[in-house]
Amino acid sequence: MKRLNILPFAVLVFSLSGLAFADYESEIRDLKMQKEKLNSEIQNLNNRIASTDSMLRADVSHRQLLEQRYKADVERRNLEIDSLNAKIRKVAANLQQERNKQARAKNRSENVAAKRRALRLELAKISKKLESQIAQTLPWERDSRLDRAKSLTREIESGNASEEEAFSRLKSLLGEEIKFGDEVAIVNSPLTRKDGEIVNASILRIGNQWMVYVDENGAQYGRLERKIENGNVVYEWNENLNLEERAAVKFAIDVKQAKKPPQIVNLPVSLSVVGGAK
Repeated sequence: MKRLNILPFAVLVFSLSGLAFADYESEIRDLKMQKEKLNSEIQNLNNRIASTDSMLRADVSHRQLLEQRYKADVERRNLEIDSLNAKIRKVAANLQQERNKQARAKNRSENVAAKRRALRLELAKISKKLESQIAQTLPWERDSRLDRAKSLTREIESGNASEEEAFSRLKSLLGEEIKFGDEVAIVNSPLTRKDGEIVNASILRIGNQWMVYVDENGAQYGRLERKIENGNVVYEWNENLNLEERAAVKFAIDVKQAKKPPQIVNLPVSLSVVGGAK
């Protein structure tokens, strides 16, 4: 009886043990599956970490590359800026030199212009003085000579004639006046006597000191005489010549007209335009 009672209990125990073992095995399988799942998740996390680390390393490498490029670019640009600054300094120095040259050239130009203005004033003064002298000389083509001098003065004062041209023309006029004062000339021309009568006469001029005439009939003689009236120089014919003076005038005119052989002729001082002791 006791064995029969024990047997069911043992079977029950074994049955319960089998069930327990089955539960353990299931639980173990579940745990293993969880473990595998966890390992898979761990592996995924490791892979993600590795990927992240790789990306971080790539970022670091890229950043370092960018920094290197930036540094190289900054150095290159600094060199370019230094080069540009050097060029700017050189250009500025050249520009300053050019400005200095221009300033010196301007000063020279202004000095030349000032000297030209001063020269123009002096030439105008000389031309005016020449006008005054011509106006007081013998009335021998005097109007045309005076017109040339006045024209030159106007050209100088208006600036229409350059200093070189003015100097050349003034030199030419002075040369003409010097020649006028040295030459001996004679013309056959109508002449208005002191009383207003017009006669044909031979007029002899010796420089600007003597001017005498004899009419075509050899009847009338005269010398040009200079006088001062009201502070002005005037000329008029003096026809009150003595026989000696008339003979001297006739002889001088005949020699100049080649009616007598060439020779030295002495005219009395009294026949000069300023007269003299008779």
